[in-house]
Amino acid sequence: MSIQQQPVAGNAAAGNAESAEASLKQRAAVLDRQDPLAHYRNLFIGTDKPLSYLDGNSLGRPLKRTVEDTGAFIRDGWGGRLIRGWDEEWLELPQAIGDQLGRAVLGAAPGQTIIADSTTVVLYKLIRAALAAVSDPDRNELVLDTENFPTDRYLVEGIALEEGLTLRWIETDPAAGVTVDQVRQVTGPRTAVVLLSHIAYRSGHLADLPAITQAVHDAGALVVWDLCHSAGSVELDLDGAGVDFAAGCTYKYLNGGPGSPAFAYVNHRHVGTLNQPIWGWMGRKDAFEMAAGYEPAPGIRGFLSGTPAIFGMLAMRGTLDLIEEASMAAIREKSVQLTTFAIEVFDALLAPLGVELATPRGPGERGSHITLDHPAFSKETVAALWDDDVIPDFRAPHGIRVGLSPLSTSFEEVLHGMSAIRDRLLR
Repeated sequence: MSIQQQPVAGNAAAGNAESAEASLKQRAAVLDRQDPLAHYRNLFIGTDKPLSYLDGNSLGRPLKRTVEDTGAFIRDGWGGRLIRGWDEEWLELPQAIGDQLGRAVLGAAPGQTIIADSTTVVLYKLIRAALAAVSDPDRNELVLDTENFPTDRYLVEGIALEEGLTLRWIETDPAAGVTVDQVRQVTGPRTAVVLLSHIAYRSGHLADLPAITQAVHDAGALVVWDLCHSAGSVELDLDGAGVDFAAGCTYKYLNGGPGSPAFAYVNHRHVGTLNQPIWGWMGRKDAFEMAAGYEPAPGIRGFLSGTPAIFGMLAMRGTLDLIEEASMAAIREKSVQLTTFAIEVFDALLAPLGVELATPRGPGERGSHITLDHPAFSKETVAALWDDDVIPDFRAPHGIRVGLSPLSTSFEEVLHGMSAIRDRLLR
């Protein structure tokens, strides 16, 4: 190629890029106009500002009604009823909200879900309770995968050390997730409990929960699912799949706010037959009897320990109401459309620059976030994006996660944010 021809080629490439972006802008506008859930976006604080929030899979936006809900609680509940609030409502909130969560999101009948503690503490309780249910002393292996969320791995490593158990690791492709075949290969007569995440926190891979649950049961073991990245973004049917135990946080797609308490799901066949290991006064049959000796409360309430974080539960009620109104089926459809569009943007704007997609392309194989990998991506890259009001998050070694919350994210917002990532890479 001659020197005279180079600018012409460069101009052609620039023209193609501009044409692609113009086409994407038109497509985003059409998708937003046709989106049956678009009006829900206006119910969230901050969506009227030119900020691209691509981290709803880490911390969801607050609802506008949450301001009134929490204010009313401070004024009328806490401030008005004072200590009487415990007897009048607060003691029942963990299970009442848990039942609504089960109904709206988890596919769980009443009496199996409760709001309590952090995800880490809930997972510890569930794993230890599951181990206590295993009567065969030869079942001394815990199964987990190498790409599971750190707290899950640390917990299981600690429990194995405490109990003298053996860890069986599933070596997972960082750009994919755990498969049914992998689970079948590592489970058998020595397996006690399997702990897996429904959606891989890094790649966004969506595991086949029903099939994997069946594979674990075929091996005679119990399964504990981490639903942090799936509760509120994909449809779940825990009862239908026969899941034993599940835990998840409420500050991502359920918009409970920073540090809002987690939830525990215990299948009805285990409720009432197992004891969780952290005995506290709120899990006792009569918390205010103050008597000697611990007798667990009947049912799912026995999985409580200390005083419930009532204030931290309030915000998620608004989102649960919206989910029941919109339906998880419609929310999942929007989630698929958002990630599909994000991949289209990736193909047009980022793939030509050497960025790799570390997320499955099949809609049925991914949750509600995608991960972009490039050697130039770093914490500093994301910090610079944040300064420009484009907010994804970073996952080492060089991944940028684009998290898309179906009720509060627009297609235009996705395009704006990913275009900013492209621009940052070109600098």
